[in-house]
Amino acid sequence: MKRFLLPLAIFILLVGFLAVGLKLDPREVPSPLVGKPAPAFELPILQQPDKRFTPGDMRGKVWLLNVWASWCVSCREEHPMLVALSKRGLMPILGLNYKDKGDEANAWLKQFGNPYDLSVVDADGRIGIDYGVYGVPETYLIDAEGVIRYKQIGPLTAAILEQKILPLAMALKK
Repeated sequence: MKRFLLPLAIFILLVGFLAVGLKLDPREVPSPLVGKPAPAFELPILQQPDKRFTPGDMRGKVWLLNVWASWCVSCREEHPMLVALSKRGLMPILGLNYKDKGDEANAWLKQFGNPYDLSVVDADGRIGIDYGVYGVPETYLIDAEGVIRYKQIGPLTAAILEQKILPLAMALKK
């Protein structure tokens, strides 16, 4: 009888871990980058490939970095939210065009509207790796000192924007 107690206890423990894990939201994966300086990079600007951008150019501003691609179905879902946010003029929105073709990205922005102050090209995905991108879209709120304060995995929604990102951005601007 005692020889069954240890396997039974291990089985119950594993079921407990599984039950807890199933209740977690995969979009709430904690990022080790939150609270740390945004990784530095220098990339060409999508609409002006002869010009380059670095996150240091945004020092002193609270801004969003949105990772997107023309081939991304979920990016199309969140795009109207970004266009509406850009029209409000609350903060700069920069795009990181991830593993995309420049002509397709420009055509996509022309078709659906361009919410970005500028969009940079991460053709090989190396910068996405530095930012810990799981998949597109992802959005980062970066403070005036260049520190990542929030990471959204997956498409932005009105609730996430109004309940999490905008209140945090307004607090960071003070």
